[in-house]
Amino acid sequence: MSVQTDQPSVTVLGLGPMGRALAGAFLDAGVRTTVWNRTPGRDAGLTGRGAAVAASPEEAVAASPLTVVCVVNYDASDAVLRQDAVTVALKGRTVVNLSADTPGRARDTAEWAGRHGIRYLDGAIMTPTPAIGTDDAVFLHSGPEELYREHRPVLAALGGSHTHLGEDIGRAAAYDVALLDVFWTAMAGYTHALAVARAEGVTATELAPFAQGIAAILPPLFTEFAADTDAGTYSGELNPITSAASTMAHIVHASEAHGIDASVMRVIEGQARRVIARGHGGDGFTRVAEVIAGR
Repeated sequence: MSVQTDQPSVTVLGLGPMGRALAGAFLDAGVRTTVWNRTPGRDAGLTGRGAAVAASPEEAVAASPLTVVCVVNYDASDAVLRQDAVTVALKGRTVVNLSADTPGRARDTAEWAGRHGIRYLDGAIMTPTPAIGTDDAVFLHSGPEELYREHRPVLAALGGSHTHLGEDIGRAAAYDVALLDVFWTAMAGYTHALAVARAEGVTATELAPFAQGIAAILPPLFTEFAADTDAGTYSGELNPITSAASTMAHIVHASEAHGIDASVMRVIEGQARRVIARGHGGDGFTRVAEVIAGR
């Protein structure tokens, strides 16, 4: 497993759908790839493409100078990486952890790695599995820039864009959590909208093109509201929060008239009402960010 070669090499720990996609992209790019997974059999389809299958995680990490980890969360990655034999085998090598978790967990793992002589980068994957290895893939990285630059040529095999966000090891996870907050909040809103529409006799298929139109409004608003938020101006010139709160109340009433749970929208409306009560009724909705942050 530790035969020396000029060919770049990588180890992938974790062979869920995303881990298999990562390993496949490395193989397609000609990177010598060793894989390991806690549950046997997940390597099917990779061995035929040239992947070496390690019998243990310590054997896997010893096979390459770079180990990429992609498991469900840091509880799962800790369960593998912090085994004594694996920790010893990783000394002097680099771990890039692409598992999803919180910024605090990323910093804790970096501190553990530093104590054991392990070089560590944290990261986040911001695109679905089919995008891996294509131009559409998006990866975020944080940690020592010199270390990132050293391994960037191998990581480039995963395709798409790779952005180094800074030396703070928790920064990639911070972006990940914030962006997933946007995604899952939007998905929650969409599924609630489907329930309300269906109660009124509107099918999901009928609603979909108009929902796409609403979604298309958001990207330029993100840019505009970001500038307002950073400047602390929270402009409500086009849509003051008093108007927004009124439409939220309509959603609550229409939902509850059909027995549909409107608790999420009630919370959002309540936040808007708190902004108004503080005398900011003419401001835009993003003023809510200060309320929920306790400012």
